[in-house]
Amino acid sequence: MSGLSRRTFLGAAGGAGLATALGPQFADAATALCRPSAGTTAYVGSYTSSPPAGHGLDVVTRAGSVPALTPVRTVPGVPDASWFDRSRDGRTLYVTDEGDPTGSVSALDISTVTSPKLLGRTSSKGSAPTHLCVHSSQEFVLAANYGSGSVVVLPIQAGGGLGAATDLQQHVGAERAPHAHQVVNDPTGRWVLSVDLGADSVYVSTLDAATGKLALHQQITLPSGAGPRHLAFHPGGHYAYLAQELRPEVTVLSWDAAAGRLTPIAVVPAVPAGSSGDLFPGEIAVSKDGRFAYATVRGPNTIATFSVSGDDSGLTLVSSVDTGGNWPRHLALSPDETWFYVANQRSGTVTWLPRDASTGRPGAVAGSLAVPSVNSVFFA
Repeated sequence: MSGLSRRTFLGAAGGAGLATALGPQFADAATALCRPSAGTTAYVGSYTSSPPAGHGLDVVTRAGSVPALTPVRTVPGVPDASWFDRSRDGRTLYVTDEGDPTGSVSALDISTVTSPKLLGRTSSKGSAPTHLCVHSSQEFVLAANYGSGSVVVLPIQAGGGLGAATDLQQHVGAERAPHAHQVVNDPTGRWVLSVDLGADSVYVSTLDAATGKLALHQQITLPSGAGPRHLAFHPGGHYAYLAQELRPEVTVLSWDAAAGRLTPIAVVPAVPAGSSGDLFPGEIAVSKDGRFAYATVRGPNTIATFSVSGDDSGLTLVSSVDTGGNWPRHLALSPDETWFYVANQRSGTVTWLPRDASTGRPGAVAGSLAVPSVNSVFFA
């Protein structure tokens, strides 16, 4: 499946809506900015090969407590940027370049956060890499190739650049072709978890830091057609919440870090009872205090808010709030968790909504920034 068709396979792509090309706006802002902003910096990814063409990688800033995002510059040479992670020292940013038939991962020097410098691009050994993480050892980057259903291991070299792959873990779907959608470290850093939408599975593996090789430890198989997309761990470290793309549900799993084992224990709806039409969860996140979880739902275009039970093992849907855009692929909380930032892919907008710390619920949309074919927001 091509990168373009992956982005539209859930239905025909909607119109540009509120999206407008902001190339000149980003260029003008970059010329005016002579030094790093005192505000918070974020990186915004968008698809350059999808109509309307996005920018790839944009740098934006947020001044103090003001939620509005201000464009700074577009970083050249980073096509189809769709996921971000950074090294623990904060000096290197890694980005998936979601190309098809062969994707890549870019490494950028962000020692000056508003002026990323491209260090190089390395093949992901597969198609449409859609997610990545820096391994807990800080010696490897792992990326999930959606198109080919595999996870690649790329060694981090001196200076932050990436070397050729040391391993490629190929998934196999029982009923559908595999589509790896996420790869993450567990909270202890000992285990690597990869989520595969096509194989209806979550894989738990170890990574040998001496050889850069993955070894499968456990495979959790979910009900056929669940389409697991992304999971997020609770801060307590004993539970994870898994958003299912093909069913509007979140699966709660217990996590035994000592044994490296996931166990599904509950399934919770991500939409109110009686919802119909397109219902496709996207991103999932958990608040730092562990009291709330959030999922975007494409179709109704909402942020679903869940309260977390006292022992962290249960979720309850408490609200569904309009994101103010079309097809919310991703959601990010500001570093102080007072604002939500939602990447609405089909309307080409990043919208921001206030967050009530006591109830956990989003308020009404307070503003937006147009970025064609936007897919994610990452705070530096």
